[in-house]
Amino acid sequence: MTPSSDSATASAASAASSGAHEAPFPKRLSTRIVVLSTVALALVLAMISGTLWLSWQLEGGGAAINDAGSLRMRANAVAIALWEARTGQPSQVDAQMHQLDETLRELRDGDPARPLFLPADAGIHAQFERVASAWNHTLRPAALSDLAASGGEPSMYIGLLPGFVDDANRLVSLIERENARKTAWLRISQVALAALSCVGTMAIVYLLYQWFVAPVQRLQDGLARIEAREFDTRLPVETYDEFGHLTQGFNRMVAELQALYRDLAGRVDAKTAQLAAQNRELATLYEMAAFLNTPGPAESLCHDFLTRVMREFDADGGTVRVVSPDDGNLHLLVSEGMPESITRAEQCMPAADCACGGATAEAPVVFGLVAQPGTRAAGGESGESGLSGAFTQRCLKAGFLSVAVSAIVAQNETLGTFSLHFRREREIPPSGVQLLQTLGRHLGVALMNRRLVALGRQLAVSEERNLVAQGLHDSIAQGLSFLKMQVHLLDGAAQQGDLDEIREIVPLLAGGVEESYDDVRELLLNFRTKLSPGKLRLAVEDTVARFRRQSDAELTLDYRDEDGPPLPPDQQLQVLFVLQEALSNARKHAQALHVQVSVVNARDFRLTIEDDGVGYDPADIASRGESHVGFHIMHERARRLAAVLTLQSAPGRGARVELVLPAASRMAA
Repeated sequence: MTPSSDSATASAASAASSGAHEAPFPKRLSTRIVVLSTVALALVLAMISGTLWLSWQLEGGGAAINDAGSLRMRANAVAIALWEARTGQPSQVDAQMHQLDETLRELRDGDPARPLFLPADAGIHAQFERVASAWNHTLRPAALSDLAASGGEPSMYIGLLPGFVDDANRLVSLIERENARKTAWLRISQVALAALSCVGTMAIVYLLYQWFVAPVQRLQDGLARIEAREFDTRLPVETYDEFGHLTQGFNRMVAELQALYRDLAGRVDAKTAQLAAQNRELATLYEMAAFLNTPGPAESLCHDFLTRVMREFDADGGTVRVVSPDDGNLHLLVSEGMPESITRAEQCMPAADCACGGATAEAPVVFGLVAQPGTRAAGGESGESGLSGAFTQRCLKAGFLSVAVSAIVAQNETLGTFSLHFRREREIPPSGVQLLQTLGRHLGVALMNRRLVALGRQLAVSEERNLVAQGLHDSIAQGLSFLKMQVHLLDGAAQQGDLDEIREIVPLLAGGVEESYDDVRELLLNFRTKLSPGKLRLAVEDTVARFRRQSDAELTLDYRDEDGPPLPPDQQLQVLFVLQEALSNARKHAQALHVQVSVVNARDFRLTIEDDGVGYDPADIASRGESHVGFHIMHERARRLAAVLTLQSAPGRGARVELVLPAASRMAA
């Protein structure tokens, strides 16, 4: 929409609004409806009242016509009564005269209850007075005179009667003429009422159309134009009533929609670009997380990480440095795109001498323009204040104008930093700063995991070496100590030339060497044992067969696979070590004749070794602590399995070893 059209529309709306202010009609629709209803009701009631009044007048005039017409009948009845009285019959003159008097009185006074009254017309009232005067002053005296005279016809009354009848007829004609005129007025009023009803209905329909239908249609037309995206549409404000307020609100809404629609394309483009950037960041994070979870040495991992980050941020160079736990210095681990002068000079340096030391767990990302001192960092507190003079000179000499440094953090511990160097002035937006911070945390977790894995391997090797040392101490060391003592005795016997003692010592030395050799072979066999899922039974059978070859004791094996799943290789190996250690103790110390081995692989895994040897005193073993290496090794193996190891024995009553691996501690093979 052009500015001219906007101004024209605004002017039209303003003029319409001002016209609405000057309208002489009531402003509110409710007031208009009340005024219109009141006027219509008043007119209808007035017309109905006039019609009712005319009807009442006609009814009273009709009764007056009847009574006025009855005057003739009453006058004739008086004449008949006079005639009858002259002929000697009973006289009814007084009664007839009284009825005629009552009729005249009612015509004069009227009777609203009937209703009965003479029309309000001067000629009718004058004619009535002539009729009444003729009766009171002429006919009545004549009738009384004729009644007083004896014999003959009532000549005087009969002579005056035609004139009275003519006056009565004239009165009836006047009343009938007046009723006819009022009847015409009644018809006119009825026609006027019908016409008023039609005109009023049309007027009400027209006003309702103007007040309700037309504004609604204008709003509907405006909505249709808005649906057609004609946002320059403005409706004229013709009234200042509810629809006027609604129209003003419609115009404001359309103006806001027009402004929003103008900016919509730009906003959509900006939002699309923002979503695209977020998608790229998410893809980068996903790819980086998947990459960092792959195995490999830390140097190769950091080099690939740095290459990917440089490609994402279009950096010209980059470094990854780790913090030495000994002196806190930064050691350059890998670099990419950096001159040899910088990598050689910054191979190991204090954190305070480089911008890379400014990134910590508290300020994960720092950013600065090397060439412009005092530039505020985006996301940190860098700038010239965070850069040493030597570092600045080296970066400027290499052509780097901007540097971004992010801390490598794991569990709020700063493991190192990685930096991105740019040969141009570069501003990193907040989303990029957050991405650098997240990438630093991902790399920190990956490095920490590798440290933990290395520590785990070292701990496992240390524990295994401890078990090896315990095994050597329990077997070979004791045998070598025995051989050393026998060699000392042999040396003394040889110096004294005691051949008999020499002959006794030599077999002991040969037996000790043979026993030590067997112990070494057994230890080597145990250390080299490797199992795969489902191979525990074969390993147990091999161990039992070796025991049978090395010992004269009778061994019985009961191996039952019930509803338990196979153990994984690690747990199988620990179970086998416990079995080997228990059988070794039985062979060396128990002097047993019978040994029974039971393996039950049910919901709980259960290993039991029983013998009928000399047994031992558990209290004595407990008081010796870790000096009995064999029992200590079995307890260590049970703890690794999270199993329950039970040792039962008594002097002269054999020994029992039971290892129970609960279902909750079992791992799937």
